[in-house]
Amino acid sequence: MSSSAIATLVKIMESLPETVQDIVVEHLREYIRKYKITVAVNSEGKLEIPPEIESQLKSGDRYTVTITEDSMVFQKVKAGFDWEELRRRIDSLPPDPNPMTIEEICEIVREVRREKQSERES
Repeated sequence: MSSSAIATLVKIMESLPETVQDIVVEHLREYIRKYKITVAVNSEGKLEIPPEIESQLKSGDRYTVTITEDSMVFQKVKAGFDWEELRRRIDSLPPDPNPMTIEEICEIVREVRREKQSERES
């Protein structure tokens, strides 16, 4: 990039409020990442991830992967409870061969309440 282009970019950034500058910087980072990363598949069928990306991945992180005809998008799963993921998992299970009755569920709830009450009284 020429020094005049950099100077123009600096002038534009300086004219923006600081919060907007942060947003623009993040968008630029994302834009640059999209166009600088090349991922290959090795002979074993595994992705070869560039070191600059691999260094950002942490052991134990989970990602959802969306695959289309010409792209593959990895999105980090945020910490916390995901109702949609639970719903997908439940929907993928076979039907329960021995479902509980409402009466059985109510009895379990009563039992837990009795235990909690006796803990408070102790």
